[in-house]
Amino acid sequence: MSTTSATDAVPTGNTYDKYGSRNPVVRRLMANFERTLGELFTQAAPSSVLDVGCGEGVLTHKWAKALGDKRIVGIDLDDEKLKAEQAKRQAPNLEYLVMRAEHLPFADGEFGMAAAIEVLEHVPDPEHTLSEMARVASDHLLVSVPREPLWRILNVARGAYLKDLGNTPGHVNHWSKRAFVALLSRYGEVVEARSPFPWTMLLVRLPR
Repeated sequence: MSTTSATDAVPTGNTYDKYGSRNPVVRRLMANFERTLGELFTQAAPSSVLDVGCGEGVLTHKWAKALGDKRIVGIDLDDEKLKAEQAKRQAPNLEYLVMRAEHLPFADGEFGMAAAIEVLEHVPDPEHTLSEMARVASDHLLVSVPREPLWRILNVARGAYLKDLGNTPGHVNHWSKRAFVALLSRYGEVVEARSPFPWTMLLVRLPR
């Protein structure tokens, strides 16, 4: 999960380590998130993957191991902390590249699947990013975002980001589950719409 913003080209937003948390509530939520994501990844059965906004490479590396010798590329912005974490997560079929998602230097349909996990809420033009992802993928998109307004309500309930009405720093886009499904339906058929609390996660089959 990347927390990057193309407007200032540095990682922004919530830097809380969700994967490494020892908080039992967070661990339970993340276990459900990862289980649901894994089910959709398996369902997609991608021939190759582009992971947009790969961040520290936690999911990217996990997917690389699941893919065997199939290609996976993770992209994110130029940040030394991200690079240091990515260096810890290497695989023969995995490549990390520094680039923005607005104009991807890949051929049409070069990847079987393009993913953006907790990324689209950060980008200034999510529709353009999705268009590029759909262009370079031949079969599927796999995407997730915080489910609103639930996400902000939960932040307020725990006393976080109160001056911003619970909005996590760096979140510039907000979708309910219905609105997110409507957005992704412009690019293909939403074959799965899951709601691992408090996220929305979609698997989209692209038109051939």
